[in-house]
Amino acid sequence: MEEKQWYVVNTYAGHENRVKENLEKRVETMGISDFLFRIVVAEETEIEYKNGKPVEKAHNLFPGYLFVEMIMTDEAWYVVRNTPGVTGFIGSSGGGAKPFPVSPDEIEAILRRMGLSERKLNVDFTIGDRVKILSGPLSGIEGKVESMDNENGVANVLCTLFGRETPTEISYNDLKKVEL
Repeated sequence: MEEKQWYVVNTYAGHENRVKENLEKRVETMGISDFLFRIVVAEETEIEYKNGKPVEKAHNLFPGYLFVEMIMTDEAWYVVRNTPGVTGFIGSSGGGAKPFPVSPDEIEAILRRMGLSERKLNVDFTIGDRVKILSGPLSGIEGKVESMDNENGVANVLCTLFGRETPTEISYNDLKKVEL
């Protein structure tokens, strides 16, 4: 039995929420709720001011895309692909090849940004600890944890760059405590 994973579905830009509704209805009517789980339009709420009053406005982080958590069976793949408004999957080479799933770290960052993350972050460092940056342009550099933002999974790390201490925001996933 395959495990459930996240996939990126391409839609017509501006139709993401309509496609999500269509897909949710099809999951019910076609009885595939054992294979299709969460359908997410990656949106962030922004506060805009109209006539001096604050108004919440949803801002799509990835126009033209949906994230679908599913077990990639032939039937589930067929249902999603043939939903009105869906133009295909990202990561499929075509010719009937099933798409590649999104990496767990990538989808976790997106879900966390939207406040939908279920995974609790277990970190072995705290404010004041020395940490090593594991990836990105500052990979291999060590620094001291100045502050931690558990909601967004990022730490503010003081790194010495060009002879100056520079605060840098780094994802928890990219940090490892340095044992002294």
